[in-house]
Amino acid sequence: MQLKMYQVDAFTNQLFQGNSAAVIELTQWLDDSLMFNIAKENNLSETAFYVRQNDGTYHIRWFSPLAEIDFCGHATLASAYILFSSSAQNKLTFFAEAVGEFFVTRDDNGLINMCFSTQPPTVVKDVPSALLNGLGAEPVAVLRNRQAYFAIYENSVQINAMTPDLELLKQLAPYDVVISAPAEQYDFVSRYFWPANGGDEDPVTGSIHCGLIPYWAQRLEKDNFVAYQGSNRGGIIYCKLDNDLVTISGEAILYMTATIEI
Repeated sequence: MQLKMYQVDAFTNQLFQGNSAAVIELTQWLDDSLMFNIAKENNLSETAFYVRQNDGTYHIRWFSPLAEIDFCGHATLASAYILFSSSAQNKLTFFAEAVGEFFVTRDDNGLINMCFSTQPPTVVKDVPSALLNGLGAEPVAVLRNRQAYFAIYENSVQINAMTPDLELLKQLAPYDVVISAPAEQYDFVSRYFWPANGGDEDPVTGSIHCGLIPYWAQRLEKDNFVAYQGSNRGGIIYCKLDNDLVTISGEAILYMTATIEI
C-alpha cells in the first residue's frame, strides 16, 4: 500500500519555522495501530489523517508520537492548506469526535481561518506542587481547562527565560501546561509544554488559544489579538473572539511531499 503524505510548516510563511505537521488523506480509516506507528515514525508534533465523507465533510484525527490527540489546531491548519492548494474552494467543513463540526475558510490573501468553540479556563484553587515546582517561578494566576493548566506571568521576559522540569510536569497528566504573559510587540505571548502527551515543548499550538483568548479577552478588554508562541521555531497566531466562538488564523507553507510504502 502507498500513501501520499505532505509535511507542512503551520503558523508561518517561512520554512523551518512554525510547527510542522504531516498530512495524509485517506479513502477509509486505517487501523489505529497503523496510524499511530506512522505518527511515531514521522516524529512530528502531530500527523493528521482525514477522510472525505459523501456530504463533503472531512472527518479528521490527529496522532502525536505518543498518543492520539483529541484536538489539534496546527495540523488542522496544515490539512486545510493542502486541501485549499488543490482546489478553488474557500470553505471546508471538518468533524472531530472531541470538538464536533467546525469550519475553516481561506482569505484572498491566503490566511487560513479556523473557527472553534471556546474552551475557557477556570481558576485553580489548589495548585499542584508539581506545577509550581516544575515551572520554578511563581505565577500570578493558575487556571485550567480540559486541555491544560494555564500559568500566567507578569511579562514576556519571564516566559522566555523559563526552563521547566519536564519530569515534574509529566505528573500533571493528562493535562499539559501553557505559560503566558502580556507583551509589548504582541498582545500576549505563550509557550506550551506537553511531556506526557506528545513531546517536551510544542513549537506552536493552535488548540490552546481556544482557552487563552477568552482569558486575555477578559483581562485586556478586547476581542482581536495578535499572539506569538515562543519556542525554538515560534509562530504568529491571529485570533478573534465572538461570544463563545474563537477564530484562530495563520499561514502555512509546504515543506515536503512524500510517498509512504506500507
